[in-house]
Amino acid sequence: MNVIFTCGGTGGHINPAIAVANMWKERHPDSNILFIGAKDRMEEQLVPQAGYALKTIPASGMSRGKSLKALKHNLQAISYVFQAVNRCKKIIRDFDADVVVGTGGYASFPALYAASLLGVPTCVHESNAMPGLTTRMIARRANKVLVCFPESKKYYPHPERVEVVGMPVRKEFIFTRREDARRELGLDERPLIVSAFGSQGARAMNEVIAKVFRLEKEAGYPYQHIHAIGRYGVDWMPDYVRQQGVDLQENKGISMQEYIYNMPTMMAAADVIISRAGASSCNEIAAAGTPCILIPSPNVTDNHQEKNARALSENGGATLILEKDCTPETLMAAIDHLVTDAGASAQMRLALQKLCVLDSAERLCDVIAQLGKEK
Repeated sequence: MNVIFTCGGTGGHINPAIAVANMWKERHPDSNILFIGAKDRMEEQLVPQAGYALKTIPASGMSRGKSLKALKHNLQAISYVFQAVNRCKKIIRDFDADVVVGTGGYASFPALYAASLLGVPTCVHESNAMPGLTTRMIARRANKVLVCFPESKKYYPHPERVEVVGMPVRKEFIFTRREDARRELGLDERPLIVSAFGSQGARAMNEVIAKVFRLEKEAGYPYQHIHAIGRYGVDWMPDYVRQQGVDLQENKGISMQEYIYNMPTMMAAADVIISRAGASSCNEIAAAGTPCILIPSPNVTDNHQEKNARALSENGGATLILEKDCTPETLMAAIDHLVTDAGASAQMRLALQKLCVLDSAERLCDVIAQLGKEK
């Protein structure tokens, strides 16, 4: 079979697609796999690193603003869609695709729409409880809509096409051993804190983390701390950290990088993960079973990140701190609690493992196989 995966924009869309592609390749080593993503976005790094071919298309998100600038942006985005649909038709024909699988992001809609016009079976995976824009637009045309939560079925016009499969994560999140991960990262005996707020970064939270670095210095660097600053933090955050009196050249265990590419290893090695609460991140944390502090983004549609975070925290799987309540002191106190209270940490690990759908990628592969037979 020839399978196309389409995704893009953020790791939350790309990583689930890679997880399913890996499982599909393991099950069907003779299959051909191709990715379609947006030009100049993160998929241009992550997909080739995972070992898959990638074709890019022009794509842009829609602005929710009402200004003239927003209107012009949306007109440009719409023109990109028409260009992208035509390019996707050619890609799908040339690849002779049997199934096209979308996991969200700017590139998903043109590829899925083009496939539906060509009569190629499609499925779209929605990671959040409430459907995002791409899923809402394509749900009527897709052969299957795949969701994480049973209660999500009510949001779709054809519930008979909706199937609950959970959230796919790469096997490495489940099976990477803590001892091996810490050895690979060259860690010492101190606890490891890993913090990341998405591929783009988050200015407010990066500032809080910089001040947490200061508190860690004042405490004598009790932890090793690895922080992903995101694409938009590269230019300013190192200087901001220095303004807090923290010299990264001291090499006391604090390090920063734009993006964490080896997240399964990081999560396996970590004692605490500090993260946004996108569906992909929540499920990766659950699969790894790593104690976590979730700080949902307040700037997302339908406040879905807070809903995701509460789904974990109300079941004992996370410490939830709203961004408006997150000061360096409250975050440091939450870190200290999880590191020093072995009982609380162990209970959180157990709760996370109970929340994870471990065979989600396998379930999604079953759907792909069935759609391929129906072509």
